[in-house]
Amino acid sequence: MESFVRSLRPFAERIPSVERPKRHVHFREKFAWTAAILLLYFMLCNVPVFGLSPESIDIFEAYRALFAGATGSILALGIGPIVTASIVLQLLVGAGIIRLDLTNPEDRAAYQAFQRLLVIVMIVVEAAAQIGGRLLLPDAKIAEILGVPTSFISLLIFLQLCLGGLLIIYMDEVVSKWGIGSGVSLFILASVSQAMVVGLFNWIVPPGHELPAGIIPRLFVIFTTYPAEYLLSGDGIIHLLITGGILAIITTIIIIMLVVFFEGTRVEIPLAHSMIRGARGRFPIKLIYASVLPMIFVRALQATIVAFGAMLYHRGITIFGEYVGSTPVSGLMFYLSPINSPYDWIPALYKSQGAAFAMVPDWAIILHLLIDASILVVGGVIFAIFWVETSGMDAKTVASQIAKSSMQIPGFRKSPQVLERLLSRYIPKVTIIGGATVGVLALISNMLGTIGGVGGTSLLLAVSIAYRFYEQLSREQLTEMHPILRKMLGEET
Repeated sequence: MESFVRSLRPFAERIPSVERPKRHVHFREKFAWTAAILLLYFMLCNVPVFGLSPESIDIFEAYRALFAGATGSILALGIGPIVTASIVLQLLVGAGIIRLDLTNPEDRAAYQAFQRLLVIVMIVVEAAAQIGGRLLLPDAKIAEILGVPTSFISLLIFLQLCLGGLLIIYMDEVVSKWGIGSGVSLFILASVSQAMVVGLFNWIVPPGHELPAGIIPRLFVIFTTYPAEYLLSGDGIIHLLITGGILAIITTIIIIMLVVFFEGTRVEIPLAHSMIRGARGRFPIKLIYASVLPMIFVRALQATIVAFGAMLYHRGITIFGEYVGSTPVSGLMFYLSPINSPYDWIPALYKSQGAAFAMVPDWAIILHLLIDASILVVGGVIFAIFWVETSGMDAKTVASQIAKSSMQIPGFRKSPQVLERLLSRYIPKVTIIGGATVGVLALISNMLGTIGGVGGTSLLLAVSIAYRFYEQLSREQLTEMHPILRKMLGEET
């Protein structure tokens, strides 16, 4: 398998890509590129797919904030193909099917080239699967007006989705090479932030509902419509907490505070420069060492499985479960689908959503909750380990990077092996604890609900990304004022 991956590198290098800067990019220029790509992202999210029927089903509706896509737009796929390709590679590397030394520049280049090709393949596969699975339907009226068959409109939809997927790849490259942070993280933060703002202030009443979609307009209607005696009763308080969205606000605030606290909880290893006397620093090993990004892989894997079941169901194959819209209500897919709000695990609330939901027994709803909890916690640990091993955050790679920067731990020999032994005391343990912690936080926020229904995983990611983005901004400003730090940090001057 390794030889196959290496053989694909020449083909991947022929694919046009964003050139890396050959000079130091100043902070203002990086910020300008980042802001420009963010503006372009919001513009493309509002470009609808031509020829798409209103009867189409968005199977990833519950994951919109997580996948940073917009329903019905050319960016409908979002970062889904990138995440799916990363999951496939993580599993192949973790299972030992691909044996590449990612500390070797040649092997790392081959790995990245293979990942790039795999992302493009996933764009084609995901777009074709949704169209072939009868989830994204062509508009028959448009086909009639143009005098073309509906299959031609389906082809146009396919090409538009592929174009949007490619645009996401190149926008991600621009931010990663010329901007601040990564494009994937930026798009997730933008998508979640937008969903939360809309979830707070949207005054539009959805079809079939009596209250506005936004929490603040909804609470205003509740307080001005319902009598005070009812609101102060037990049923009224529950109505305010769940239907009114007060519980979602409280949960969101608590989760934000917890993530910031855990991001700041760290073990700091002192470092000293071997050539510059008095130059000292610290290498932080955070409690959430692998960050919250591995949790994307857990939810993306769930989303892919549930989407596969939906495509089979709309093809008339119901062996894996039946669906109401994009929500599974029976079979294996019901148990593997994620918990997103109190309406997904409290039996009384779950059964109030419709006749098909009322048929599900109480024990099945509780079992669904337990399975999702296991997936989040265990999956968080597994993917955190994979992420650390494949992204160069393991003890061996970090020790080598510290040694190459002429830094050493005071009182220890300047040797990568010594550094590796010391780091091995912390990194594996913190990786496991951090992965489980993130899984528990995601579970709690999913159970209680969040502002805008963004989901616990999306909220954790957004807060973590915002925190790290702030750290990156501070680092960029610091290195701009003190150019010698760029050389110490391994950057070009």
